[in-house]
Amino acid sequence: MFGLSELAIILIVVIAVLAAKKLPDLARSAGKSARILKAEARAAKAEAQEDERRARAQQPQPSQQPDAPRVIPGETVVAGETVARDTAADGSPTQQR
Repeated sequence: MFGLSELAIILIVVIAVLAAKKLPDLARSAGKSARILKAEARAAKAEAQEDERRARAQQPQPSQQPDAPRVIPGETVVAGETVARDTAADGSPTQQR
């Protein structure tokens, strides 16, 4: 009787003989697929790096002056009016004029 290893070897030989014409095409298409996959991975990595650079460019740069007031979007600033940074006990900002 044949054992499992002998049957596996016979099966591999039969597949190789019957599929001999298709093996080069199969290997060629596998190589093309691998190259395409590698190129797409590089493109995705480059796109992620470009998105990261754009995000850094859009972030507001810190002011050169350390004591410059911070501008909050939507905040209305009236000339001559100063809002203190500390808050009262109830949480509302204290205003100085």
